[in-house]
Amino acid sequence: MAARWSSENVVVEFRDSQATAMSVDCLGQHAVLSGRRFLYIVSLDAPFEGHRKISRQSKWDIGAVQWNPHDSFAHYFAASSNQRVDLYKWKDGSGEVSTTLQGHTRVISDLDWAVFEPDLLVTSSVDTYIYIWDIKDTRKPTVALSAVAGASQVKWNKKNANCLATSHDGDVRIWDKRKPSTAVEYLAAHLSKIHGLDWHPDSEHILATSSQDNSVKFWDYRQPRKYLNILPCQVPVWKARYTPFSNGLVTVMVPQLRRENSLLLWNVFDLNTPVHTFVGHDDVVLEFQWRKQKEGSKDYQLVTWSRDQTLRMWRVDSQMQRLCANDILDGVDEFIESIALLPEPEKTLHTQDTDHQHNSSHGEEEVLKEDPPSSLLEEKKSEQLGLPQTLQQEFSLINVQIRNVNVEMDAADRSCTVSVHCSNHRVKMLVKFPAQYPNHAAPSFQFINPTTITSTMKAKLLKILKDTSLQKVKRNQSCLEPCLRQLVSCLESFVNQEDSASSNPFALPNSVTPPLPTFARVTTAYGSYQDANIPFPRTSGARFCGAGILR
Repeated sequence: MAARWSSENVVVEFRDSQATAMSVDCLGQHAVLSGRRFLYIVSLDAPFEGHRKISRQSKWDIGAVQWNPHDSFAHYFAASSNQRVDLYKWKDGSGEVSTTLQGHTRVISDLDWAVFEPDLLVTSSVDTYIYIWDIKDTRKPTVALSAVAGASQVKWNKKNANCLATSHDGDVRIWDKRKPSTAVEYLAAHLSKIHGLDWHPDSEHILATSSQDNSVKFWDYRQPRKYLNILPCQVPVWKARYTPFSNGLVTVMVPQLRRENSLLLWNVFDLNTPVHTFVGHDDVVLEFQWRKQKEGSKDYQLVTWSRDQTLRMWRVDSQMQRLCANDILDGVDEFIESIALLPEPEKTLHTQDTDHQHNSSHGEEEVLKEDPPSSLLEEKKSEQLGLPQTLQQEFSLINVQIRNVNVEMDAADRSCTVSVHCSNHRVKMLVKFPAQYPNHAAPSFQFINPTTITSTMKAKLLKILKDTSLQKVKRNQSCLEPCLRQLVSCLESFVNQEDSASSNPFALPNSVTPPLPTFARVTTAYGSYQDANIPFPRTSGARFCGAGILR
């Protein structure tokens, strides 16, 4: 498990606030805490020096609150209460309701400001409608999306101005606001209610969903029938959101015990163990958001609000960010600091590549319209850095602290020997790197003595290692460390399966009834996602009988 220690810088108590929602503004200056009687505006630069209040008269709690994410509209925030949304204007130390949005007939479940257009706000409701509002004309919504089922979450795509996603119980629908009549894609994502939804910050088609079924799933909505990856958990997951840096993900669980109120930081490419645990809150974490980086600082701040009525700010330094790094390109900050140690020709290469990147930037923008953003992002990152991709650099930057692994590296021979110990098994493997590596040339893997695993297990491990390496070198990325992590993870999984089988002497060797998967997928419960105009089957309902009684 990740080290269970706390790293918060600031803890501020608001004992009488009874706030149920929190939001941080896009400038990183203020946070709003939303209670039933007051809205509290807290200065994040000086949180102990008092706070301002905005009085509100309502018997309803605030369900969702969010600041406008655009600098020019940074003094506006929206707060939903029952069936309406109030738009507040905060300026010069005072705030007031500037306008109200009314259109929903049932309680509003979520809201989200548009990423690209500062005037647009989307709201979702139990009344089955998703409304897109233009705050310049608040008399009625500009676009109405009808989903048949009530929506619990709504989120704008961070790369596509016309795309948004909504969750309905365990399903996700992808919408294009230009085609409001029906969803453009449909995902039968979970078997239980989806609590959280978040788009990938760099990829237009990737999103993560967190659910009551104890899992976080990662999706490419162009392939709606199969998730990309899954993070299985022991308890329901309340929120799962990508970090603004590298390949991180922060999750909040629905606590089964009072002590489990921590936030977990994960590397999305290694979901076996969280890389860090934020410990400190004494009750359920209701909301967490990232504060904008201060100019000249590499550190991020995570701002959290809990039912224990404390606001906490946690510093995430560059060392913690590197824990989420996927390969040597993500750990480049450390490498750039030592760039002066490189020979002079390599410095020249860096300058030439940088100039080439600037000259070809227009061409890259054209290609972005056609190619998958994730692969282009890696290529663009590589061009921007201009780093020589040598095997020596990969060996020098590899993490040698992977559990149960010993690596002997020989850059001159372009090979390395990997030894892994797991329970009573031992694996020794020779890895050879071709001259073109990592440019579309994968290394070769060969088992050598003493290796004690079976031939079937060898075949499975070789297939996994080849698949992992090919995925990386297709994008011109180094693959040794991801392969090592996959090797350890798969070997431990095989050993655990053997141990569980041997611990039950009464189990039949060929069981008649196969074990159920951890998260069964229902593939026949709904029709094809292309049957958009066919109504869903009626699964529940009520009607009045002749005596006027509702049954």
